[in-house]
Amino acid sequence: MNLDFDVDPLFSWYVVLLAISGVALLVIGAVNLGGLKIGWRILNVLAGLGFTGYAYYLAFVFEGGEYTLFFKAFILPVVLIANAVKALLTRSETPAVPPVPAPSPYQPNAPYPQASPYQPQSAQAPQAPQAPQAPQTPYQG
Repeated sequence: MNLDFDVDPLFSWYVVLLAISGVALLVIGAVNLGGLKIGWRILNVLAGLGFTGYAYYLAFVFEGGEYTLFFKAFILPVVLIANAVKALLTRSETPAVPPVPAPSPYQPNAPYPQASPYQPQSAQAPQAPQAPQAPQTPYQG
C-alpha cells in the first residue's frame, strides 16, 4: 500500500480524499436520496467510479515515479453533491399532492332517501314539455 502519511502526506491525503469523494458520489448516485433525475444519478455513479478507481490505483497499483495532483477535480464532487442537496431540499419543499378520494362504492341495498320521494307524474324539469300519452285500448282477442 502506497499510503504513508509520514513520508508523503500530500499524496496520502490526496488518495484518501479521492476515495471519500468517489464513495460519496457512488452512494448519491446508487441510492436515490434526493430525488435526482436519472441523468444526474448516472453522472454521479460514473464520477464516483472514476474517483474510486483512481484512488485504488494510486493506493495499491502505483509503483512510484511522477504523478499529477488534480485539485481542480474536487470541484466536480462539490458540484454534484450540492446538486443532490438542492434536489433533496426542493423535493421536501414541494407541497404534497392530496390523495384523490376513492369513489363511493355502489350500495344496492341502501335505503332510498326520503327527502325526494318518487313521483311518477311529475316532470324532471318543470319547463320541459310533456310527451303525449296514447290512450290505452283494451286487448281484444
